[in-house]
Amino acid sequence: MLNTAIILAGGFGTRLKSVIADLPKPMAAVNGEPFLSFQLKYLKHFGFKTVIISTGYLSEKIKDFYKEEFAGMELLYSHESSPLGTGGGIRLAFEKCKDKLALVLNGDSFFELPVDLFYELHIQQQSDFSLALRQVDNASRYGVVERGEANRIISFKEKSSQDKSGSINGGIYILDKKLYLENSAGLINFSIEKDFFEKQLNNLVIKGFEFKGYFIDIGIPEDYTKAQNDFKGFKY
Repeated sequence: MLNTAIILAGGFGTRLKSVIADLPKPMAAVNGEPFLSFQLKYLKHFGFKTVIISTGYLSEKIKDFYKEEFAGMELLYSHESSPLGTGGGIRLAFEKCKDKLALVLNGDSFFELPVDLFYELHIQQQSDFSLALRQVDNASRYGVVERGEANRIISFKEKSSQDKSGSINGGIYILDKKLYLENSAGLINFSIEKDFFEKQLNNLVIKGFEFKGYFIDIGIPEDYTKAQNDFKGFKY
């Protein structure tokens, strides 16, 4: 069972500036509630005990709002004094993680999947690191993840101008703390996608498991507007 989650909430939200001028992106209001609250409710549903929120830009807005607890879950904060990217931000957050494994998710997207099944697959298929993948009709905005035998990821294809369907990285991972710290750079700015997953494909067992649940990335104004309607029936 997974007990600890890390939410990456340190981005600048450049593309949403016209909509939310003075807030970190995960604090953008969806139906009067911060987007981050929906993620926390989702994690509570799957039994998480501790959530480490990786903060950067306007971090005090998050900490002042949530403080140390949400719906019985312990909230810890890992603050980047200078931008560390997704890779460095996770390394810093792992300093506060007491567990062997953690679920990691992006603070500006929501991907509905059965976390318990994701964890089961990670254990059963002896994966070192697992990515939740999502099939989309147009993968050009995201880039495509290709798998070989037994769900092992063999390549990451760059974004393309062609509108093609494919499996994309859904931004939810199960990471092994020890293996991650041993195989990644120090507290420097790096991308977990480009500078870790892509470079470690031959050294570590990195698997992708596809799920069909609801997916949205509120990082662009159109999808942020769409979320206002989509989240009216939020079930967690």
